[in-house]
Amino acid sequence: MSYKYELHCHTGEVSTCATAPATQTVEKYKNAGYDGIVITDHFSGLTFPPYSYFNYKKNAERYLSGYKAALDAAGDDFTVLLGMEIRFLFTPNDYLVYGIDEDFVRNSGNFLLDNQKTLYEKVKSAGAVLVQAHPFRGYVRRAKPRFLDGVEVHNGKTKNPIENEKSLLWARGEGLEILTSGSDYHHPDSKISGGIETKEKIKTNSDLLRILRSGEYTLIKE
Repeated sequence: MSYKYELHCHTGEVSTCATAPATQTVEKYKNAGYDGIVITDHFSGLTFPPYSYFNYKKNAERYLSGYKAALDAAGDDFTVLLGMEIRFLFTPNDYLVYGIDEDFVRNSGNFLLDNQKTLYEKVKSAGAVLVQAHPFRGYVRRAKPRFLDGVEVHNGKTKNPIENEKSLLWARGEGLEILTSGSDYHHPDSKISGGIETKEKIKTNSDLLRILRSGEYTLIKE
Protein backbone atom coordinates (compact mmCIF):
# COMPACT_ATOMS: atom_id res chain seq x y z
CA MET A 1 0.00 0.00 0.00
CA SER A 2 1.19 3.55 -0.73
CA TYR A 3 0.19 7.04 0.30
CA LYS A 4 0.15 10.34 -1.61
CA TYR A 5 1.02 13.77 -0.25
CA GLU A 6 0.94 17.20 -1.92
CA LEU A 7 3.95 19.42 -1.12
CA HIS A 8 3.03 22.70 -2.86
CA CYS A 9 -0.48 24.01 -2.27
CA HIS A 10 -2.00 27.47 -1.79
CA THR A 11 -5.25 28.69 -0.27
CA GLY A 12 -7.51 31.53 -1.29
CA GLU A 13 -7.59 32.68 2.33
CA VAL A 14 -3.94 33.80 2.18
CA SER A 15 -2.29 33.72 -1.24
CA THR A 16 -3.62 36.65 -3.26
CA CYS A 17 -2.93 34.76 -6.50
CA ALA A 18 -5.07 31.82 -5.35
CA THR A 19 -8.85 31.45 -5.34
CA ALA A 20 -9.36 27.93 -3.98
CA PRO A 21 -10.82 27.96 -0.44
CA ALA A 22 -8.97 25.67 1.96
CA THR A 23 -12.06 23.57 2.70
CA GLN A 24 -12.71 22.94 -0.99
CA THR A 25 -9.03 22.15 -1.58
CA VAL A 26 -8.97 19.50 1.15
CA GLU A 27 -12.07 17.87 -0.32
CA LYS A 28 -10.60 17.88 -3.83
CA TYR A 29 -7.40 16.19 -2.71
CA LYS A 30 -9.35 13.60 -0.72
CA ASN A 31 -11.41 12.80 -3.82
CA ALA A 32 -8.19 12.53 -5.85
CA GLY A 33 -6.90 9.80 -3.54
CA TYR A 34 -4.35 11.86 -1.63
CA ASP A 35 -3.69 11.23 2.05
CA GLY A 36 -2.52 14.71 2.94
CA ILE A 37 -1.24 18.11 1.87
CA VAL A 38 1.32 20.65 3.01
CA ILE A 39 -0.10 24.17 2.88
CA THR A 40 2.63 26.38 1.42
CA ASP A 41 0.93 29.74 1.08
CA HIS A 42 2.94 32.69 -0.19
CA PHE A 43 4.70 34.82 2.40
CA SER A 44 5.78 37.70 0.18
CA GLY A 45 5.28 41.35 -0.59
CA LEU A 46 2.39 40.32 -2.82
CA THR A 47 0.56 38.66 0.08
CA PHE A 48 0.42 41.67 2.39
CA PRO A 49 -0.35 45.35 1.70
CA PRO A 50 2.77 47.55 1.71
CA TYR A 51 1.73 49.42 4.85
CA SER A 52 1.91 46.12 6.79
CA TYR A 53 5.35 44.97 5.62
CA PHE A 54 6.90 45.70 9.01
CA ASN A 55 4.01 44.40 11.12
CA TYR A 56 5.19 40.82 10.97
CA LYS A 57 3.21 39.70 14.04
CA LYS A 58 -0.07 40.65 12.36
CA ASN A 59 1.12 39.19 9.05
CA ALA A 60 1.96 35.91 10.77
CA GLU A 61 -1.57 35.52 12.11
CA ARG A 62 -3.09 36.24 8.72
CA TYR A 63 -0.65 33.85 7.11
CA LEU A 64 -1.76 30.99 9.37
CA SER A 65 -5.46 31.38 8.52
CA GLY A 66 -5.35 29.22 5.38
CA TYR A 67 -3.54 26.41 7.15
CA LYS A 68 -5.97 26.53 10.07
CA ALA A 69 -8.98 26.40 7.73
CA ALA A 70 -7.51 23.37 5.95
CA LEU A 71 -6.74 21.70 9.27
CA ASP A 72 -10.31 22.22 10.46
CA ALA A 73 -11.63 20.64 7.26
CA ALA A 74 -9.28 17.66 7.26
CA GLY A 75 -10.87 15.26 9.74
CA ASP A 76 -9.01 12.31 11.24
CA ASP A 77 -8.19 10.51 7.99
CA PHE A 78 -6.34 13.30 6.18
CA THR A 79 -3.05 15.00 7.10
CA VAL A 80 -2.60 18.76 6.85
CA LEU A 81 0.86 20.14 7.64
CA LEU A 82 2.15 23.70 7.70
CA GLY A 83 4.75 24.86 5.21
CA MET A 84 5.69 28.16 3.59
CA GLU A 85 6.63 29.62 0.23
CA ILE A 86 8.76 32.65 1.05
CA ARG A 87 9.89 35.45 -1.25
CA PHE A 88 11.96 38.31 0.14
CA LEU A 89 11.03 41.88 -0.75
CA PHE A 90 12.19 43.03 -4.19
CA THR A 91 13.57 39.59 -5.16
CA PRO A 92 12.28 36.97 -7.63
CA ASN A 93 13.08 33.65 -5.94
CA ASP A 94 10.66 31.46 -3.98
CA TYR A 95 11.73 29.14 -1.17
CA LEU A 96 9.65 26.28 0.20
CA VAL A 97 9.99 25.44 3.89
CA TYR A 98 8.95 22.08 5.33
CA GLY A 99 8.80 20.78 8.88
CA ILE A 100 7.69 23.92 10.72
CA ASP A 101 4.94 24.79 13.18
CA GLU A 102 2.91 27.88 14.00
CA ASP A 103 5.54 29.14 16.45
CA PHE A 104 8.12 29.25 13.67
CA VAL A 105 5.89 31.60 11.66
CA ARG A 106 5.09 33.78 14.67
CA ASN A 107 8.51 33.99 16.30
CA SER A 108 11.13 33.94 13.53
CA GLY A 109 11.06 37.63 12.67
CA ASN A 110 10.15 39.32 9.43
CA PHE A 111 10.72 36.89 6.57
CA LEU A 112 10.19 39.67 4.04
CA LEU A 113 13.46 41.27 5.16
CA ASP A 114 15.50 38.06 5.13
CA ASN A 115 18.00 36.88 2.56
CA GLN A 116 18.78 33.30 1.62
CA LYS A 117 21.49 32.90 4.26
CA THR A 118 19.45 34.32 7.15
CA LEU A 119 16.39 32.30 6.17
CA TYR A 120 18.47 29.15 5.92
CA GLU A 121 19.85 29.77 9.41
CA LYS A 122 16.32 30.16 10.80
CA VAL A 123 15.19 26.98 9.06
CA LYS A 124 18.19 25.00 10.32
CA SER A 125 17.64 26.25 13.89
CA ALA A 126 14.09 24.90 13.67
CA GLY A 127 15.28 21.51 12.39
CA ALA A 128 13.37 22.07 9.16
CA VAL A 129 14.39 21.99 5.48
CA LEU A 130 14.67 24.66 2.79
CA VAL A 131 13.93 23.91 -0.87
CA GLN A 132 14.10 26.26 -3.84
CA ALA A 133 10.83 26.28 -5.78
CA HIS A 134 10.80 26.06 -9.59
CA PRO A 135 14.42 27.30 -10.04
CA PHE A 136 14.22 27.53 -13.84
CA ARG A 137 11.01 29.55 -14.09
CA GLY A 138 11.65 32.50 -16.39
CA TYR A 139 12.34 35.27 -13.89
CA VAL A 140 13.96 33.09 -11.20
CA ARG A 141 17.66 32.85 -10.41
CA ARG A 142 19.32 29.74 -9.08
CA ALA A 143 19.94 30.05 -5.36
CA LYS A 144 23.22 29.42 -3.56
CA PRO A 145 23.37 25.64 -3.08
CA ARG A 146 25.25 25.90 0.24
CA PHE A 147 22.16 27.53 1.75
CA LEU A 148 19.68 24.94 0.46
CA ASP A 149 18.61 21.43 1.42
CA GLY A 150 16.86 20.58 -1.80
CA VAL A 151 15.16 21.56 -5.03
CA GLU A 152 11.62 21.33 -6.37
CA VAL A 153 12.38 19.31 -9.50
CA HIS A 154 8.78 18.93 -10.64
CA ASN A 155 6.36 21.86 -10.52
CA GLY A 156 2.93 21.04 -11.91
CA LYS A 157 2.25 24.63 -12.89
CA THR A 158 5.31 24.74 -15.14
CA LYS A 159 4.25 25.09 -18.76
CA ASN A 160 7.55 24.04 -20.32
CA PRO A 161 8.67 20.58 -19.11
CA ILE A 162 12.26 21.48 -19.95
CA GLU A 163 12.26 23.73 -16.87
CA ASN A 164 11.58 20.73 -14.64
CA GLU A 165 14.22 18.68 -16.42
CA LYS A 166 16.78 21.44 -15.89
CA SER A 167 15.82 21.63 -12.23
CA LEU A 168 16.57 17.93 -11.75
CA LEU A 169 19.91 18.16 -13.54
CA TRP A 170 20.91 21.22 -11.53
CA ALA A 171 19.96 19.61 -8.21
CA ARG A 172 21.96 16.50 -8.99
CA GLY A 173 24.91 18.52 -10.23
CA GLU A 174 25.01 20.50 -6.98
CA GLY A 175 24.61 17.41 -4.81
CA LEU A 176 21.29 18.53 -3.33
CA GLU A 177 19.70 15.32 -2.13
CA ILE A 178 16.14 16.38 -1.25
CA LEU A 179 14.13 16.42 -4.47
CA THR A 180 10.49 17.44 -4.31
CA SER A 181 7.43 17.61 -6.52
CA GLY A 182 4.32 19.74 -6.13
CA SER A 183 1.24 20.76 -8.06
CA ASP A 184 1.61 24.45 -7.14
CA TYR A 185 -2.16 24.32 -6.66
CA HIS A 186 -3.99 27.68 -6.69
CA HIS A 187 -7.51 27.50 -8.14
CA PRO A 188 -10.54 25.19 -7.99
CA ASP A 189 -9.91 24.14 -11.59
CA SER A 190 -6.14 23.69 -11.12
CA LYS A 191 -4.79 20.27 -11.99
CA ILE A 192 -3.47 18.05 -9.22
CA SER A 193 -0.20 16.99 -10.76
CA GLY A 194 2.50 16.62 -8.12
CA GLY A 195 3.56 15.48 -4.70
CA ILE A 196 5.26 12.41 -3.29
CA GLU A 197 4.18 8.80 -2.85
CA THR A 198 5.37 6.92 0.22
CA LYS A 199 5.18 3.46 1.75
CA GLU A 200 4.29 4.83 5.17
CA LYS A 201 1.78 7.37 6.37
CA ILE A 202 2.88 10.91 7.06
CA LYS A 203 1.04 12.26 10.09
CA THR A 204 3.53 14.73 11.56
CA ASN A 205 6.35 17.05 10.58
CA SER A 206 8.79 14.50 11.98
CA ASP A 207 7.40 11.90 9.58
CA LEU A 208 7.71 14.27 6.63
CA LEU A 209 11.27 15.34 7.44
CA ARG A 210 12.43 11.77 8.03
CA ILE A 211 11.03 10.62 4.70
CA LEU A 212 12.39 13.60 2.74
CA ARG A 213 15.85 13.12 4.21
CA SER A 214 15.84 9.36 3.64
CA GLY A 215 14.78 9.58 0.00
CA GLU A 216 12.25 6.82 0.63
CA TYR A 217 9.57 8.23 -1.65
CA THR A 218 8.60 8.50 -5.28
CA LEU A 219 7.94 11.79 -7.04
CA ILE A 220 4.47 12.21 -8.53
CA LYS A 221 4.73 13.77 -11.98
CA GLU A 222 1.31 13.66 -13.60
